[in-house]
Amino acid sequence: MEQSEITKDEYKILVTDDSKLSRRVITDILNSNGFTSVATAETAEEAYIKNKKENYHLHIVDLVLPETSGMELIKSLNELPSPRSIIVISSLNAESYIVDAISSGANDFLKKPFTENEISTSVERVFELAKKEKAI
Repeated sequence: MEQSEITKDEYKILVTDDSKLSRRVITDILNSNGFTSVATAETAEEAYIKNKKENYHLHIVDLVLPETSGMELIKSLNELPSPRSIIVISSLNAESYIVDAISSGANDFLKKPFTENEISTSVERVFELAKKEKAI
C-alpha cells in the first residue's frame, strides 16, 4: 500500500527563536496558512531535545540564540538520520551569514523583519519541494 501524501496539518514544524514575540508571530502565520502542527523552542538545546523526541519536517531557526548559535543547531540537525528542511531567520543579514547558512544546509534565509507573505511563501515552497522529492 502506497503511503498517502502528507497534509499541511500533519507537517511538523519547530520554530526556534529566543524572542517570544517572534515565536508567536511565526506560529500565528503558519496556523493561518493551515500548518497547525507547530511547536516552539527558545534555545538550540531545547530544539535539539524536542527533535530527538519528535521528528520535525521543518525547522525555522534564528541565528542568534542564547548559549549555542542557530548555525550550530543547523549543523547538529543535519547530522541526524531523518531528512528535514531548514529556514533561517535573522537580523544578521550580512552576505557571509546567508552563504554560511545555505552552505550548512538551510533551504532558505529570511531577513528580519520579514513580512507575513515572505514567511508564508518560504514555508509553502519548502513544503511543496519536500513533497515533490518525497522527503515527507
